[in-house]
Amino acid sequence: MPVEVTWWGHATCTIEDSGVRVLTDPLFARRLAHLRRRRGALPGPEAAVADAVLVSHLHADHLHVASLARLAPGTRVIGPAGAVRSVPGLGRLGLRVTEVRAGDVVDVGAVRVRAVPARHDGRRLPVGPRRSPALGYVVEGEARTYFAGDTGLFDGMAQAVGPVDTALLPVGGWGPGLGRDHLDAGRAARALAELGALSAVPVHYGTYWPVGMDGVRPHEFHAPGEEFVRQAARLAPKAAVHRLEHGESVRLEARR
Repeated sequence: MPVEVTWWGHATCTIEDSGVRVLTDPLFARRLAHLRRRRGALPGPEAAVADAVLVSHLHADHLHVASLARLAPGTRVIGPAGAVRSVPGLGRLGLRVTEVRAGDVVDVGAVRVRAVPARHDGRRLPVGPRRSPALGYVVEGEARTYFAGDTGLFDGMAQAVGPVDTALLPVGGWGPGLGRDHLDAGRAARALAELGALSAVPVHYGTYWPVGMDGVRPHEFHAPGEEFVRQAARLAPKAAVHRLEHGESVRLEARR
């Protein structure tokens, strides 16, 4: 049975594997603080249908309380240790929150979700305490799908993540500039080469941009997806890269 991945924009994806729907970092807002959604229609109600939700870290564009409120009561949410304490609104949504650290494993129906390390500031900005790690996740069912969340490259990345079939990799951001704890298109291509995945989907670009900055380095908004395709062809030529439009899906085969 092929695995299906849908990209809704930013870091929000649905992974369907073995009859289980897993949603990543849901963000369904037209505007978030100084950011507005510049490309891609807002996802419809079907995007909020999930058996489990993965939250990679506590930044507001990844743990967005109003978007999580669209989930059905009782939906399983898997997020970093300390999430409920750092973001009290999360605990008032009627969701089943499971807090994890790298190495923890959670079974969701026929799939297994494994938390893996990420190199990123995981706290609730701007002043949250440094008690919650940033995480990635590997969803293991018919295939092994890696959702990186936000991360930079780090030593031992491939060993920490383990063998994967598909990598959902951030390739940009929401402003004109990225720090070392992020992947741009080139670093994401290097990560793909290290991971040895059969396929990749670029995410975390081309959706949100600061209000009033439409004319500031627009290539940083539009270009990362295509640049990742180009860089991956050079650094990871055996991997198939699927650059999706907002709301578009792709079916992917596993190697096993």
